[in-house]
Amino acid sequence: MQIGVPKETWLGEKRVALVPASVKKLAAVGFEITVESGAGATAGFRDDDYTEAGAVIEKKRDAILKNSDVVLRVRKPSEEDIDKLKEGGIHVSFLDPFNEKGLIEAMRTKNVTSISMEMIPRSTRAQKMDALSSQANLAGYVMVVQAAQHLPKIFPMMMTPAGTIPPSRVFVIGAGVAGLQAIATAKRLGARVEAFDTRPVVAEQVQSLGAKFVDIDLGETGQTEQGYAKALTPEQMELQRQGQAKVIAQSDIVITTAQLFGRPAPQIVSREMVESMRPGSVLVDMAVESGGNVEGSKLDEVVDINGVKVIGIGNLPSEVSRNASEMYSNNLFNLLSEFWDKETKTLNLDPEDDIVQNCVITRDGEIVNETIKNL
Repeated sequence: MQIGVPKETWLGEKRVALVPASVKKLAAVGFEITVESGAGATAGFRDDDYTEAGAVIEKKRDAILKNSDVVLRVRKPSEEDIDKLKEGGIHVSFLDPFNEKGLIEAMRTKNVTSISMEMIPRSTRAQKMDALSSQANLAGYVMVVQAAQHLPKIFPMMMTPAGTIPPSRVFVIGAGVAGLQAIATAKRLGARVEAFDTRPVVAEQVQSLGAKFVDIDLGETGQTEQGYAKALTPEQMELQRQGQAKVIAQSDIVITTAQLFGRPAPQIVSREMVESMRPGSVLVDMAVESGGNVEGSKLDEVVDINGVKVIGIGNLPSEVSRNASEMYSNNLFNLLSEFWDKETKTLNLDPEDDIVQNCVITRDGEIVNETIKNL
């Protein structure tokens, strides 16, 4: 079975879908892998690394798309690329199926079996394939590094003959995968860290990392079966804003990670809150690509609001593209190996399998994912 790995064409995307280590493992179980020349360069992998691992390097992109039984990539394809895919083939990437109706329809028309990595369920069995979590983990780290670059202070307390420097204060809003990694990274750098999440069940996780959980009574809240935070009512949103306003004003760094799966991100930090922070303070808005948590944040820009820097850099995992590629590649390897039939040398995507039911969007000329079908 032929796997094709085209070079990413999304502006600013530095990741690659497969790294040489995964190529070697996939080749060992019976796959043949073709990689577009230069596909791994921005993540630190040379063409020679791929050939040594058992892949064939192909300079013609169209040949990879047309001849591959399975196409693996990070970003969603263009409709031009979809037209070139092998009919009846399999395409695996992040697809943003809630917002890309035209793309999904093009996949259906082309009779492509499309697998969306966003839709991998958060279950014990699927954990090793959960690309959203693996990439969010790295995003949490990157946010703290970005904040440190812009903050005119050091993170840890430092005692010197010239006096004692107090630790920086960091407030993390949202304690999911990215938020917890941000907390852990800020603590390792020596900051005083506080965090808030609408799900009280994560308070113990926050405290286990050495941070203080900010308790704001919002009434009844919770999380979905997949572990995502449920949307708040307008009244609850206002209670959250009021409760976190004082903490934001006292913080040197505020990191926001609040996102709603398949929907625009909630705005939880108003311009008034931004202006309440001391000049030189920093805000990092992880949700800027889906609408933003911070009023005034702009995608791929650092905005200055009354001396406070609001960082809205998108595609955070790509900032550490080597590790992000390695983790995503492992997710893909685990997905393929889970459904690989050694006897027939094919992928057995059983329609009754719970992982397949969640992540396969189109198949046999139909939209088969019930959630996407019913949008």
